Amino acid sequence: MKFGAILRYHTRLMEKDGKPGKNNGKQEFFEDVKDVIKSLGLVFGDIGTSPIYTLTVIFLLLKPTIPNVTGVVSLIIWTLIVLVSVEYAWLAMSLGEKGEGGTIVLRGQLIRLLKAGRGATFVTIMTFIGISLLFGDGVITPAISILSAVEGLLLIPGLEGMKPQLLTIIASVIAIVLFAFQRKGTEKVAVAFGPLMLVWFVAIAVFGILSIIKVPCIWKAINPWYGIKFLYQNGMAGFFVLSEVILCATGGEALYADMGHLGRKPILRAWYFVFFCLLLNYLGQGAFILNNPTHSSTVLFGMVFYQSFFFYIPFLILSIMATIIASQAIISSMFSIVYQGINTRLMPMFRIDYTSKELRSQIYIGFVNWFLLVSVLFIMFLFEQSKSLAAAYGLAVTGDMTITGILITSIFWLKKEYAKAGVAIFVVLVDLTFLSSNFYKIPHGGYWSLVIASIPLAMIMIYTAGQRKLYRRIRPLDAEIFLHSYNEVYQTLNKIKGTALFFTRSIRKIPAYIVHTMFMNNIVYDENILVSITTLNEPFGVKSFFKEDLAPGLRSFEIQMGYMEVVDIEKIFEQAGLKYEKGIFYGLEEIHTHNFLWKIFAIMKRLAPPFVQFHDLPANRLHGVTTRIEM
Repeated sequence: MKFGAILRYHTRLMEKDGKPGKNNGKQEFFEDVKDVIKSLGLVFGDIGTSPIYTLTVIFLLLKPTIPNVTGVVSLIIWTLIVLVSVEYAWLAMSLGEKGEGGTIVLRGQLIRLLKAGRGATFVTIMTFIGISLLFGDGVITPAISILSAVEGLLLIPGLEGMKPQLLTIIASVIAIVLFAFQRKGTEKVAVAFGPLMLVWFVAIAVFGILSIIKVPCIWKAINPWYGIKFLYQNGMAGFFVLSEVILCATGGEALYADMGHLGRKPILRAWYFVFFCLLLNYLGQGAFILNNPTHSSTVLFGMVFYQSFFFYIPFLILSIMATIIASQAIISSMFSIVYQGINTRLMPMFRIDYTSKELRSQIYIGFVNWFLLVSVLFIMFLFEQSKSLAAAYGLAVTGDMTITGILITSIFWLKKEYAKAGVAIFVVLVDLTFLSSNFYKIPHGGYWSLVIASIPLAMIMIYTAGQRKLYRRIRPLDAEIFLHSYNEVYQTLNKIKGTALFFTRSIRKIPAYIVHTMFMNNIVYDENILVSITTLNEPFGVKSFFKEDLAPGLRSFEIQMGYMEVVDIEKIFEQAGLKYEKGIFYGLEEIHTHNFLWKIFAIMKRLAPPFVQFHDLPANRLHGVTTRIEM
């Protein structure tokens, strides 16, 4: 009797919307599984394809002895645990804001905690560097991933003599097709990404198990002592090996940066599965090397080739598709990062195309797309082989991880969460160890990742400095002085019938173009509305409202938006009942300068679309007012 009552009570708790709890539970379970599979394609493509090249590169430098193999595999496993599971999956993801993550989210939190002063400036500079290093990573990752997968062709009988130049051409064709496809949007193809990556992870886990069965002693690599022992016995050489070990964790930052796509729980659940598959595969690769010490090059493909050639061709095709998915995820994240930079006024207003009618967050930024493609092709033809490219890889990744670790530590410390701050300090020390081990790569090609990262960094620094100087040169008018002159003009002039909108950064400071339009050109309407758009420190949230009436015929309207919001300004105007049949006015600056840096800034401003075009407002209603500025 008691059991029946408990069962009925449990059933009532599980019921929802009139449906039986059993069915609802199943529905929720399948939804959770679907989200986990989606995250496999959206988040884990990069770290999931790192087994293709990580151990291959390492054992170009090392002899495949038992202590070396066991030690290296142990280092790989614990790198995944400390830098991915602890730093990103636990610490960073606990600092998500409204389900969103990323370097700019950490910056927003820290600036609010620091409020103002030198600390906020330091955090901003760190953020600039972190964003720029992500660009360096975003260029090298597609290059090394696609190249290493294409090099699997060398194990096919008859193709082992293919020249690196031919392999590079094949990889470059794949890259060109991938980048050319971006303009059409990826939401339709994204549906297939998750299942494909699921097949990939299951495949590498299965082949790992098949190798482990033959050499079960590899299981002892799970013990961190073997990794520590390897570093101690090899001294400086072992320290340099860390610069290649870090390749196993590339893409780990995606757990946090891409959190807004699906939420924290699906990504964490997917990571448990991904980590288990990676663990089995790296152990299996170690076992394969011990069993086949003369075939340590392209070890992942070798595992499949020597165990069953029948599976090799499908596996090779699957690996190429997996690297394309990994590259796609990085390209999409670059678009998101640049969009955040535009919203927070860190970058110029590049033209943005919306590729989906259903999801406005599906965006395409042409400048970023072609910059990445040109850079990827340049890197591919410069290095030609993945083992050579590995010499340039790792510096940007470890630099970004270190910056993330420092920001995380600072946030926990300021929040007085000292236990997490202590763990974060340990993680930063590990990050710094990996970063310092990568310094030796600088003269061997590593400087290219810094050269690539320096381009967006220089752009951000010049643009932000130029914007500050431009704002001072424009000399906006104080609201009180403006209102005094406005009232006189409004009462004496013949007004134009209708309503017009005037964009301004703030109603406290009126830009020069409005002053010139109203007071010098005598253009005043029956109803004049000052529109200001404020970017919040939070990633999401949109508010729009009328503020107080400033004067007869003059009102103010404010739009507040999170820095990751992709908003439809025209729709907001319609919902607020704003009529602008007489047009929308905005300011343009014609910069005249003899300074080299400000000339670069002037080119950026000239090439970037105006603010109102960035928000896709109707072109037939726009009126740009140009002001000549001396800088």
